[in-house]
Amino acid sequence: MSILFSSRAHGAKASRVNAIQRFVMFFVHHIRQAVFSLGELWRTPGSSLLTIAVLGLSLTLPTTLHLLVKNVQQISGGFAKAAEINLFIRDTATPQQVQSLKTILEADSQIAGVRHISKEAAMAEFREASGFGAALNYLTDNPLPDVLVVLPVHTEPAAARQLQQQLEKERIVEFAKLDLEWLQRLDALVLLLQQAVVAIGLLLLSAVLLIVSNTIRLSIINKRDEIEVMKLVGATDAFIQRPFLYTGLWFGVFGGLLAFLVTEALLWWLRGAIASISSLYQSDFQLQAMSLYEFGGLLLLAILLGVLGSYLSVRRHLRAIEPS
Repeated sequence: MSILFSSRAHGAKASRVNAIQRFVMFFVHHIRQAVFSLGELWRTPGSSLLTIAVLGLSLTLPTTLHLLVKNVQQISGGFAKAAEINLFIRDTATPQQVQSLKTILEADSQIAGVRHISKEAAMAEFREASGFGAALNYLTDNPLPDVLVVLPVHTEPAAARQLQQQLEKERIVEFAKLDLEWLQRLDALVLLLQQAVVAIGLLLLSAVLLIVSNTIRLSIINKRDEIEVMKLVGATDAFIQRPFLYTGLWFGVFGGLLAFLVTEALLWWLRGAIASISSLYQSDFQLQAMSLYEFGGLLLLAILLGVLGSYLSVRRHLRAIEPS
């Protein structure tokens, strides 16, 4: 019994060792083929550099447009005051009623802040801005009303418009004014830019797939005799296509890095011009560069395109090669 138990334990241990060895050798083979594919790029620098350049530059345009749209959204997001709602108070309202309404609005969860502009402060501001100071002295009464300036928490046009309609129902409010037309136009422009980025990106990504597929196809044709010999000695299609897939992976890695470098160079070139415009408008706006997550997404997208283009070409052309 002890001998049987010992032999079983020895067999289980041997199977575990074999499983670990197969697992290690699996990664060793993959690393070896990845390095071999990188060497193939080095041995054909002309076509490799051309493919990498086309892939990288094709990704540069949608990436740059994406960053520009992101910065435009940053600008529009900074226009929170555009969603301010001006509540014009009735002349019959007392200061206590105005203050009471202000206190109620400040406690509302939909409202970020409330500012009271008295009729005296409004007249003083109008007197200074209009230049009719002498003429305004002849007025016996102040025709300007008290105003409560309400800043909503949600500054989207639909939410701000709904809050405006709600506040107009207050008893001492004559009417409420909300000017969001220009902000709606800006949102529509941003939406148009986003759709343009998607359309241009899809067209360029399709071109990248075709370019990578064509490059791999030429590589397969050049190695036709070698592939026939490998099939004669029993190599599987999976083993033969693996180096070509790693070639597509390297195309994606280097193409993504090139797209990142070119995009950063374009942003650096634009940053000086934007800084000059911002100084004219006394703004502290700064052009946002690519974040770490966006860089990772760009690199991952480039790798996926390279591998997918290689896979489509290999699956199509490798089956057509059979040893004669």
